Amino acid sequence: MQKLNKRWQIFSSAPHRLFFFTGTMQALLAMLWWFSDLSGRFTDFDMPVNWVIPANDAHAFLMIYGFFAFFIFGFLMTTYPRWMQGEEVDRKLYIPAFSLLNAGILLFYIGLISNTFILTIALVIFLIGWSFGLYALLQVYLRAKHPDKRHATITSVMLVIAWVMIAGFISGHFEMVRLAKIGGVWLFLLPLFFAVSHRMIPFFSANVLPNYDIIRPYRALSLVLLFAIIHAILEMGNLYAWLWLVDLPMAIIGFYLTVKWQSFKSLAHPLLAMLHISFVWFGIAMTLYTLQSFYLLLTGEYILLRAPLHALVIGYFSSMLLAMITRVTLGHSGRPLILDMASWALFLSFQYVTILRIAADIPGISSLFTGWLYLAAGSLWLLCFGVWSYKYAPIYLNPRADGRAG
Repeated sequence: MQKLNKRWQIFSSAPHRLFFFTGTMQALLAMLWWFSDLSGRFTDFDMPVNWVIPANDAHAFLMIYGFFAFFIFGFLMTTYPRWMQGEEVDRKLYIPAFSLLNAGILLFYIGLISNTFILTIALVIFLIGWSFGLYALLQVYLRAKHPDKRHATITSVMLVIAWVMIAGFISGHFEMVRLAKIGGVWLFLLPLFFAVSHRMIPFFSANVLPNYDIIRPYRALSLVLLFAIIHAILEMGNLYAWLWLVDLPMAIIGFYLTVKWQSFKSLAHPLLAMLHISFVWFGIAMTLYTLQSFYLLLTGEYILLRAPLHALVIGYFSSMLLAMITRVTLGHSGRPLILDMASWALFLSFQYVTILRIAADIPGISSLFTGWLYLAAGSLWLLCFGVWSYKYAPIYLNPRADGRAG
């Protein structure tokens, strides 16, 4: 018992340990569930289970909120005190948040195969856990005296908006569920990931690249936030033919920052290059959205299907997440900020998850190989996160390499 208690003290000594560990498990669980569903659709594998809610709705919730949320909370609980020179997140708040979010998401899987009552209870518990996590972050935000809270303001507001959308998802109303899915991408994840990229990529680059000038245009940040909101409104209104009006400027901003942030120079430094490569997917994704929307306007034909969405969610969000948590895990475990070749190869391999998923919706290819490409992308996701978990998850359970606390 004493040994177990000591292990818990180490595991719970810093919020990123708890949340990143569960996040890696959720990366596997959420995709294993989705892979089983896809296998039932596209192979002879018989699925004996009927899900309580549509599989696509469950997949959207698990990936947008159930997967990303653990890493987001772990990351922000680590960075908020440093961004704003504020106090550390209160242990009495982050442990309940961790516990309730975990209980909610695990019960969600049980609810999926049992009944709507259990599923609803699971979502309510998850939402309460979100409330604890949000409150913990706001405590740091409100008490900090730092004059520049712009990035933290954006991320905090996005977490509040996400809370509202989760509550809407619980209602089960068609439009509220649809808002939780569309808004989860454009009103939560994109503003949050872009704000983090805007703050951290130039900062980390300046620490590595010689004679590096930090370029952090706040007009670009404001425009992307505005365009993301407009995109969500247009998509909710089924005005897909007009999305290019905001997606094209976002693509231009993405590629502009890619050049200004000297992404090509980062390739000599793998740990930094992971961040830059991930950000390139933002420009690519918005270009795909632009092409799809403009083609729809000209021809009335909807091409590329969900390829732009997965370029954004897998290519940008998931790759950036993998890059950020690898850096935080190394730095906050007392290890050198040096990426070994195995981890670099793992990250590069993960890029093919995005490529395979995009290929599945390319006209001509999709009609022949859609199902197999879905399964290939899912398999590679599981392989990459499985190897990453095997390599990095034990770090969260053991003391820091430098002997320091946390």
